[in-house]
Amino acid sequence: MRRSNRWTDAASSDDRGSAPLEFILVGMLLLVPLVYLIVALGLIQEQALGTEAGARHIARAVSTATDTADARRSADVVLASVVEEYGMDASTVAISLDCRPAGSPCPEAGATVIVTVRTTVALPLVPPILGLDRLATIPVEATSAQKVSRFWGAP
Repeated sequence: MRRSNRWTDAASSDDRGSAPLEFILVGMLLLVPLVYLIVALGLIQEQALGTEAGARHIARAVSTATDTADARRSADVVLASVVEEYGMDASTVAISLDCRPAGSPCPEAGATVIVTVRTTVALPLVPPILGLDRLATIPVEATSAQKVSRFWGAP
């Protein structure tokens, strides 16, 4: 014979149906940050690939150009192409060009051209309140080196 206790019967009847509700609530609390993290990492990865491709292709274009003016034109065309292809913000992209050995004109026959491309990635859904959108950016940088032919610029 079952003994009935009104306190335990009332408590067990109140808990019925709460497990699905708890599962949905906890699932949403964990799922939303996970989706945000995936989207943010995807944006950062896209910009990282863009900066790496830009540095590599600009270094190659400069080192294979026929003269300094052609090198500048080639670098501008490659940069515009990479910015468009990877959806980068052109106003945040910065390029620096350096040659080794130091002190030599850049580019020069036999020198090593070092191209560095920098940009920033804005995190999604950050409001422009109190400058939070400027604070919530991730800097991305890529560097590439390319040896210029010793016959560069020769007629």
